[in-house]
Amino acid sequence: MDPYKYRPSSAYNSPYFTTNAGAPVYNNDSSLTVGSRGPVLLEDYHLVEKLANFQRERIPERVVHARGASAKGFFEVTHDVSDLTCADFLRAPGVQTPVIVRFSTVIHERGSPETIRDPRGFAVKFYTREGNFDMVGNNFPVFFIRDAMKFPDVIHAFKPNPKSHIQEYWRVVDFLSYHPESLSTFAFLFDDVGVPQDYRHMEGFGVHTFTLINKAGKAMYVKFHWKPTCGVKCLLEDEAIRVGGTNHSHATQDLYDSIKAGNYPEWKLFIQTMDPEHEDKFDFDPLDVTKTWPEDILPLQPVGRLVLNKNIDNFFAENEMLAFNPALVVPGIYYTNDKMLQGRIFAYSDTQRHRLGPNYLQLPVNAPKCAFHNNHHDGSMNFMHRDEEVDYFPSRFDPVRHAETFPIPSTICHGKREKVVIEKENNFKQPGERYRSFAPDRQERFINRWVETLSDPRVTYEIRSIWISYWSQADRSLGQKLASRLNVKPKY
Repeated sequence: MDPYKYRPSSAYNSPYFTTNAGAPVYNNDSSLTVGSRGPVLLEDYHLVEKLANFQRERIPERVVHARGASAKGFFEVTHDVSDLTCADFLRAPGVQTPVIVRFSTVIHERGSPETIRDPRGFAVKFYTREGNFDMVGNNFPVFFIRDAMKFPDVIHAFKPNPKSHIQEYWRVVDFLSYHPESLSTFAFLFDDVGVPQDYRHMEGFGVHTFTLINKAGKAMYVKFHWKPTCGVKCLLEDEAIRVGGTNHSHATQDLYDSIKAGNYPEWKLFIQTMDPEHEDKFDFDPLDVTKTWPEDILPLQPVGRLVLNKNIDNFFAENEMLAFNPALVVPGIYYTNDKMLQGRIFAYSDTQRHRLGPNYLQLPVNAPKCAFHNNHHDGSMNFMHRDEEVDYFPSRFDPVRHAETFPIPSTICHGKREKVVIEKENNFKQPGERYRSFAPDRQERFINRWVETLSDPRVTYEIRSIWISYWSQADRSLGQKLASRLNVKPKY
């Protein structure tokens, strides 16, 4: 038997998708869930294998968010939200919690310019008295896809061509032509906000829907919003070329210089909340990461302020080794069945263990600032001092006990095992509403960016037609303008 006959190849020598072990994959689009909405089942081996392989593609640079800048400061509660959550760091106005924040671009390498049109990361690590809470978000409130099964694919599409190592948007519009839910994020990425002026003038969003739980056990869905007190400012194409041509680290320098000069960046934290019992009242799924919540129905509620008043002491120790994970929550804050969030709960811790090692949470920048104790020990790069004889639980020789019980959502999960798309997709309404909210000159810039992208010689007539049909369903006039300029007959 030839041992190399069936080695992995990109030569399409299998008629169908398989796992690494060669087992056929009948659905490479949806995670295995309980019912159509979830939660996601850990027994979905294909999902776990796909994410685990994806996290290990590059060493040691982050697979995404490689280019970033960090700063330290504090979060202060300004409004009483104790009726919504029993989280200790939100217990009362005036309470302050130390934080470290990392801003980043998503797709390109550590040395890439900060003027590229790209989503920006906005990640906040709260060092609370009950452990670390990581709010890992972006500068857009939505994401391109809604199922973690497609996360490696969407990042691969945005990454440089593996043959030429050049980012080419024909790959992006090809892949996402299969995913009309991406229009919501394109309505931000191809808008003026696609290139922030710098990190200080940038919004942040938790993106996912989380859960707040109060002391009585009442659960409320929640979305997090960061609003810069100095306003939102962006770079148009000519400005981005001018700024990037003279300083490819302009946003990092602006953050560092502003803090050094005492001009401390500040954001206000707002939340939107929704009673889970009311979610069926909406024409979209509130847990769908490609959707925003209407602020006229679910208004923004102020919570506190974030102030960055100290630069990091060492870039490698407090930026490169800084590790975020949306799985790190504290009592009073919990997850939801958002399929992207459920995948990230696994993926982020997995990628950090790969990138920094199994003991990455012992690094000073990642370690909690409260007392902590467990029986995880040894392993690569372990530097915790241990002199105990008992490394198991429970033990009559070890006084450590369980913590006091705190509430988590008690929703009953029911449904059959299935890999399906959520029922209420509603992919076109919100992108159309956002486009119609733009001033005419802003609409024109949005159209020009799409015309340029779809004019790429590698973009086929079929792909152009698909995107025009998508945008026509979002807004008929927008689709007609794109069709006219691209000489494509619209289907709608």
